[in-house]
Amino acid sequence: MEERTQQDINLGILWSELWRRLVWIVGLSIVLALIVWLWSRAQPRVYEASATVISTNTQAPGGLLNGSVLRTQPLPNGATQLQDQDGLLGSAFVEAQPLPSAALTQAVQSTELLLPLVRTVQADPTLPATERTRLVKQLRRELQAQQLKTIQLDTTAGGGLYTLSARASTAAAAKRLADLGSQALLNWDVAQDLQRFKRAQAALEVQLSQIDARLASTALPQEERQALVTRRTINQQNLAQITILASTTPGGLSLLSSAVEPAQPVAPRPLRNALLTGMLTLLLGLSVVALRVALKQTVNLEEDLLGLHVPTLSVLRRVKRRERQARGMVQAARQAGFTEALGFLRVNLMSLWQDQPHPVLMVSSTAPGEGKSTLTAALADNIATGGGRVLIIDADLRRGSQMEIWQQLGLSGTWHQLSGEGGARTTQEALRQPEHVQVLSVRERVDLLPSGPGLLDSLNVFNRADLAAALQRWRQHYDLVLIDSPPLLALADGMVLGASADAVLLVAEQGHTPLTAIRTALRQGERSGANIIGCVINKSRLRQGAVYHYMPKPSTRLVQPT
Repeated sequence: MEERTQQDINLGILWSELWRRLVWIVGLSIVLALIVWLWSRAQPRVYEASATVISTNTQAPGGLLNGSVLRTQPLPNGATQLQDQDGLLGSAFVEAQPLPSAALTQAVQSTELLLPLVRTVQADPTLPATERTRLVKQLRRELQAQQLKTIQLDTTAGGGLYTLSARASTAAAAKRLADLGSQALLNWDVAQDLQRFKRAQAALEVQLSQIDARLASTALPQEERQALVTRRTINQQNLAQITILASTTPGGLSLLSSAVEPAQPVAPRPLRNALLTGMLTLLLGLSVVALRVALKQTVNLEEDLLGLHVPTLSVLRRVKRRERQARGMVQAARQAGFTEALGFLRVNLMSLWQDQPHPVLMVSSTAPGEGKSTLTAALADNIATGGGRVLIIDADLRRGSQMEIWQQLGLSGTWHQLSGEGGARTTQEALRQPEHVQVLSVRERVDLLPSGPGLLDSLNVFNRADLAAALQRWRQHYDLVLIDSPPLLALADGMVLGASADAVLLVAEQGHTPLTAIRTALRQGERSGANIIGCVINKSRLRQGAVYHYMPKPSTRLVQPT
């Protein structure tokens, strides 16, 4: 048997499933959005202020020391060699080189910048005591975790612009923290430049000590001594000028704009959070339903059963609950749409039984709740409307429901003799005494043999009875005998009954009955000798076409010409 490996997604089925659950999805989205809105409003407010610094290179690539043109030669280790036209003067960091953005980002997270900032915040009298304590704890905790949120540096603007943002619980505190943070960054940059100049001074001092040591030697030629004296004079002048530059350098960064006190908090944002939560919940719910429809291998269309070689004899639409409760299932099935679908089913069944007098049809399903009992009652009512006589045998001895279905019509029928005199009035008793049976007339041309009280050991009743003989005796009085059996995969009773019936009709609920269950029922029916002739797709949410809405045209009164 060819098995279906992939199920196409029908847009109508997808929309039907989405529509069924739309109220729940929308309701859940609204509830979660409301919860997030209330939770956000309860959170403390957070204000953010920003100060901007700009990178400037105050030292030229070459400098003038003691009338000599100085050149900087980069070294592999990041240092620069200081040279003049006469030769090497020393290895020193004498330029305020522009810092890369990654270096500044790391600097903001370093202890060299944050610890001084923490001390400054802790001693700042303009901040409230509670806010100072909170900010100090927060900065220290973020420094340990290396995840700064209170202070952040944005380097994406480019052009040497850097924005330092600070967050606090008040607008004034946020502005003050941003200003203190930017000043801490400038101080750190100046300190870095001072270290470079100190290294240059140290290098020149080492060279001077080396020159002095060589000059102390008495064996130097006069020319070399004169050169060393000249070099010593130049280095002393360079040392003096570097000392002056070190005391006047502003560093490579400068403040472009101070922080401004924010007017509105950046967090929390109750409305935004609620809208995002509602939208995400709605999208997630719709996605889950769509994924479920895509992955769930269930009976949805006639094409789903083609791979199993099972014909679909009819497709019945879903009857709304309020219609069933108001009028009962049999009465609700008499309306347009359902009646036409039952008519198609009746025509298809009769075409299969052209040479079969008084046929016995067992109606079953793979699992409870798929609508086999209501379909049995509705089909009997439809056939009786067309002039046929029908006997319904409720063979679900555990959970018979035919009596309840017909009582919804205000059942006031009478008992009459089916065979013999007096005798059984339930299926359980009738199978023991098939020659003396009474049936209940539930409507004109429709008789019912109720199942009786619930019975656990129902299989023994069917095994001990001569089903074929009993059905042969009862069928002679009717155009069709309908057996409402237990689900095939729930109990073995259905397989025993199916072997004695002329045909078996499977009822599958659209979007609910798995294809694997239909496949299993077909295999078991084949092994037990049941003749499964086709399926009915029940509780369909898809429109079956305009033919079901082809209503009779109201009669019109002809007007005779005068």
